[in-house]
Amino acid sequence: MTEPTTSGQLRKNGKRTLGLALSGGATRGMAHIGVLKAFEENNIQADFLAGTSIGALVAALHAFGVPLLDIRAKAEEMTWLSISSPTLAKGGLFSNKAIGELIEEFLGDARIEDAPIPLAIIATDISNGDKLVLRRGPLAKAVMASTCVPGIFAPIEWNGRLVVDGFLVENVPVSPLREMKADFVVGVNLSAMRDYREPDSMLNIMMNAFEIAVDANTMNVLSKADLLIEPILYGRKDSEDELPAYFDKGYEAALLKIPRLHEALLPRRSRSQGGFWGSLRSILK
Repeated sequence: MTEPTTSGQLRKNGKRTLGLALSGGATRGMAHIGVLKAFEENNIQADFLAGTSIGALVAALHAFGVPLLDIRAKAEEMTWLSISSPTLAKGGLFSNKAIGELIEEFLGDARIEDAPIPLAIIATDISNGDKLVLRRGPLAKAVMASTCVPGIFAPIEWNGRLVVDGFLVENVPVSPLREMKADFVVGVNLSAMRDYREPDSMLNIMMNAFEIAVDANTMNVLSKADLLIEPILYGRKDSEDELPAYFDKGYEAALLKIPRLHEALLPRRSRSQGGFWGSLRSILK
């Protein structure tokens, strides 16, 4: 179920608009911040954002203009224990209300539709498997829903539905950006060539089961993006100790795509005259 799109196609100085899809990936989400840092340094700004799970958290903060340094500092403080609290609610052992509190700490009672950069957050109706593309409503609650790992965190109630993590239905959320009329869509996939966890605990076995299924489904979505950024994060334990490395890998992977992005986002006329370098040559004549 997709909520109505109200934002039309945006154009700045005739340039093509950019949609950026940030995938789920738990602690690997630090790589998203590295990607955004590379974009920032090269004057590339998304016109539309979509996020799933940890990607929803990063996209939400970025859409409202929270500085990347602040997002990174907060991400470095996050652990499974810090975002989990025991709950008596049905459907999960823990609550992820700390995620909502984090959003409120930065942005108060912000609503999705008020984001300066149009934003879509992906969640799953656990009753029937529907994909929910959340474009309106309380931001903190939407991010809690998108990061609600089923079986671990208690489902979130959203307009009468029981809602859980969006990675079950679209881990790299490309399709909402098409519906939002982005000209060029970039998907950031944190699961490329990854190793699964050593199955030495119930939590690791559950996470592996989810991720094996999700990765198979994601392959069908990736082909719909115009460009993929896929940091190579395999060979590392999925733990807080790896956060600096994840940031660096995201940054490096994005830098490799910057020339392609600059060319893709040029106005159509400039692209027809030889792309980025052709445009530059015409300026220097």
